[in-house]
Amino acid sequence: METDDTEARSAPRAVRIDHRQVRVLAHPLRMRLLGALRVRGPATATALAELLGTNTGATSYHLRQLAEVGLVVEDPDRGSGRQRWWQAAHDVTNWEPTDFDDDPDARAAIQWIQGDQVRLLVEHAERWFAVEHEWSPAWRDALGMGDVFMSIPSARLEALKADVWQVLERYRAESDPPEPGAEQVQVFLAAYPLLEEYR
Repeated sequence: METDDTEARSAPRAVRIDHRQVRVLAHPLRMRLLGALRVRGPATATALAELLGTNTGATSYHLRQLAEVGLVVEDPDRGSGRQRWWQAAHDVTNWEPTDFDDDPDARAAIQWIQGDQVRLLVEHAERWFAVEHEWSPAWRDALGMGDVFMSIPSARLEALKADVWQVLERYRAESDPPEPGAEQVQVFLAAYPLLEEYR
């Protein structure tokens, strides 16, 4: 299928991570490094170490580990001398849990990554609750979360997720470049079964 240049430019670069990539990514600092590069753009190991409160040696080591599996790459336009600039190789990481059914180590890694996403959501929410009174009423009403209960077959749930992702990607594309008054936000999408406590 062909796309015009505008659509191609606005589409996020995505990767369907493989077994090796998921095992490398399942590390707290590596997840934070990749996230920082995706949100803030290219950076040096020194700048990332300062941002994340770690040391340059550890940051450099973990950037090289991510580079070995193609999740980050050097930015050739910014490097000078011994200073290496790094950038995320992709904007979006995709996987399905069943991709790793035949590899116990990769399955454990993806479970850790999913757990880390939940921990990140809780941390973000708690930081927001601590400062929300400092934000305008418009932003306090716009931000936040909610949920809905439904009974749905797995195929329709997959279709629902695909529809929601299309909406999110459309809004993401329309916000590049950002409009006046825009803030960076992180939108989480989650769907889990109601287990014993609600049955």
